[in-house]
Amino acid sequence: VRAPLCPVRVRPRTSSSRHKAASGYTAVPPAARAGALAHYVDFPSVLSDFLTGWHTRNSQEKSTSEYRNSFGHFLFINSGVCATKQSRCDEKTAVVHKFPEEAPRDAPLIIHSDLLCCHFVSYFSLTLCHFFKLFHKTMETNPIPVLTIQTSPFDDQRPGSNGLRKKTAIFESKNNYLQNYIQSLLSSIDLRDRQGCTMVVGSDGRYFSRAATEIIVQMAAANGIGRLVIGHNGILSTPAVSCIIRKIKAIGGIILTASHSPGGPGGDFGIKFNVANGGPSSDTVMERIHQVSRTLEEYAICPDLHIDLSCLGRHDFDLENKFKPFRVEIVDSVEIYLNMLRGIFDFGAIKSLLTGPKELKIRIDAMNGVMGPYVRRILCDELGAPANSAVNCVPLEDFGGQHPNPNPAFAVSLDRYMVLGERGFFVSPSDSLAVMAANLSCIPYFSQRGVRGFARSMPTSTAIDRVAKAMKVALYETPTGWRFFGNLMDSGRCSFCGEESFGTGSDHIRDKDGLWSVLVWLSIIAMRKLGVEEIVKDHWAKLGRNYFCRFDYEGVDAKAAFYLMRDLEAVITDKAFTTQKFSVGNNVYSVEKADNFEYIDPVDGSVSRKQINFSDSSRLIFRLSGSGSGTGSTIRIYAESFERDPERHNRETQVVLGPLIAIALKISNIHERTGRRGPSVIT
Repeated sequence: VRAPLCPVRVRPRTSSSRHKAASGYTAVPPAARAGALAHYVDFPSVLSDFLTGWHTRNSQEKSTSEYRNSFGHFLFINSGVCATKQSRCDEKTAVVHKFPEEAPRDAPLIIHSDLLCCHFVSYFSLTLCHFFKLFHKTMETNPIPVLTIQTSPFDDQRPGSNGLRKKTAIFESKNNYLQNYIQSLLSSIDLRDRQGCTMVVGSDGRYFSRAATEIIVQMAAANGIGRLVIGHNGILSTPAVSCIIRKIKAIGGIILTASHSPGGPGGDFGIKFNVANGGPSSDTVMERIHQVSRTLEEYAICPDLHIDLSCLGRHDFDLENKFKPFRVEIVDSVEIYLNMLRGIFDFGAIKSLLTGPKELKIRIDAMNGVMGPYVRRILCDELGAPANSAVNCVPLEDFGGQHPNPNPAFAVSLDRYMVLGERGFFVSPSDSLAVMAANLSCIPYFSQRGVRGFARSMPTSTAIDRVAKAMKVALYETPTGWRFFGNLMDSGRCSFCGEESFGTGSDHIRDKDGLWSVLVWLSIIAMRKLGVEEIVKDHWAKLGRNYFCRFDYEGVDAKAAFYLMRDLEAVITDKAFTTQKFSVGNNVYSVEKADNFEYIDPVDGSVSRKQINFSDSSRLIFRLSGSGSGTGSTIRIYAESFERDPERHNRETQVVLGPLIAIALKISNIHERTGRRGPSVIT
C-alpha cells in the first residue's frame, strides 16, 4: 500500500518468522526495511478485547479478503489466520507514533500481520488512514491469468424447456462438455451487456454441482462478468434465484438442476438459465445458445481462481487485463427469499395457526433436497412449526436415494409442492390451483393489489377456468413451460398461474414456487378455519368437480414415440374423426373437437405448436416430451371429465376416467407400439 504521509508507524518486530510472505508477494528482508522501505508497519498477532467485541462473527479462520474488504485497501502479506481469545499472549505491543515529516509522499507502507488485530491505538490509527483515504493504491500482486482453451463443438447441446439436461456421466466423462455449454451461454449474451454485469448462480445441491459451480465462477470471471451472487454452499432454490435476480437487477441466473430427475453419479444433471425478469429463457434465447454451441472453438477460463462456497461475504479477485476486480458474493440462501415472503403473507396469522390453542399439525418432507434449509428456517424457526414436523431437511447429492419427484410428493428444487389433507386426502394439482385461485383474497399481497388474470398450461384441468369466469377475470391457456406465464405477468395480464405437474406461482417472481404455495394453503386454512378436505369439497359444491389424471409412459424409444405421435395426429386431424362415437360400457362419447393445440403469445406474438388436444364432452390430451437426459422420450396421456352433481363428487378418479383412458389406449395403440403393459406413473 502506498500511503502519503500516513499518520501511523509501528516499530517492526525482529522475529524472522514474520519475514515470510504469502505466494504472489515479495518478502521484505530486514536490510530493505532499513533502507528504501523504512516506513515499515508490523502488527503482532494479538487479538484485543476491543476487536473481539467489534467482530462477533469471527470464525476459527478468517480469510485475508474479508478483512481487506471490511477495511478498504489494506493488504495483508501473511495468510490471514484469525487469532482467538485463547491465542492472545503477552507479546509486547507495537509502539505507535507519527511518520516523520520528511517521509516521502509515496513511501511504501507495508502492513505485515496475520490480520488487523493489534493494540487499540494502532487499529484506530489505521482506521483514520482509511477514513481520510490515505491508502490510495493497492500493492501490485500477481493477477490471476485468463486462459483461452481450444475445444470442439458438441452436437447434442440444444437446450429444452428446462435448459440442458443430460446424464451426469456425460458431463463428467466428456472433456469440456460443461465448459462448452457455459461458454455458449455466456457468449449468447451481447458483449456490451455482459461486461461488468451481475449474475446469480445456484443449485439444488445434486451431485456434481460444486465442481460445476467452481468452473462457472472461473469462466464468468474470464468472460467479463463483474459480479456473481452465489448461494451459501452453492445452494439456491429456483424461486430464490428468481427472487434475487429481480431484487438486485441481475442480467440473469444459472441454476444447476435437473428438476424432478434423480441425482447422484448415476442420475441426471442440468443447467438452466433464467433471464433478467427472473423467469426461464425464451425459445429465442435458447436457440441462440444452441447456435453458439454448434460452432464453438474455444472458451475462456481462470483456472487459478478458487472460491470457498461456505464462506459468506464478499470476495474480490484481480484478473489479468481487467481494470476492475471480479467480485463473488456468497449470500445467505434463505434470507432474501424469506424477506420477500414476509411482504406477501400475514406471518402472524400463519404462526397462530401453527402454534395456537388449535394447533394445526403439519408434516413437511424436504426429501434431502434444496428446500431443507428453507423449510427449517421459514416454517420452523420463523413460523413456529415443531422441529419434528420437518424431515429430511439436509440436502444430499443423491437426495438420499429418493426419486426427487415421487407421486405424490414435494420436489427437491422447491419449485413444486403437493398438499395432503387429514387421513391422506389427496388434492390434485389442478384442484389445488383452482382452490387457491378462488381464495387469493386470504393473502394480503392479493387483497391489496387485486387479481388481474389467471393462466394455466394447456394440459392442466379447466377447473381454474370456472373460477376465472366466476370472478370475471381473464384466463389464458398456454403451452407447457413457465416462460409463457412470465410474458403474461410482465405485461400485467396475469397475477396467478399453474400447471398440472404440481407447479404454481404468481407475479411475485417469474418461476414456480413450492414453498410459497404451501404458505398460500396455510393462509387459506388460517382465514377460513376449515380443514383441507372441507375447503376442497366446498369448492366442488360451488363450481363442480373436474376429475383429472395423467398417465406417464417414461423412457420410450424416441423413434417409436415420434412415429406414434405422428400417426395419432394424422388420425385425429382427419375430418371423418370428428363424427365418430366411442362406446365404453354404459358410456358413449361423441367427438366434438380434435386438433393440434396452437398458442399465439398475446405479448410478443410468438407461436407454439406441437401439442395435441383431442376432446369430446370431456378431454383427452396426448403429449410427447423428451426426458432431456438422452434416455428416451415420455408420452403423457391426460384425461379429464367434469361433474356438476354434488352427489357424484366422491367417486374414485380412476373409476370415473376409466372409459376415457380406454378410448385413449385404443386410439393410440400405445401398449402395442411401445411394448409396455401400462404407464410408468399415474398422477
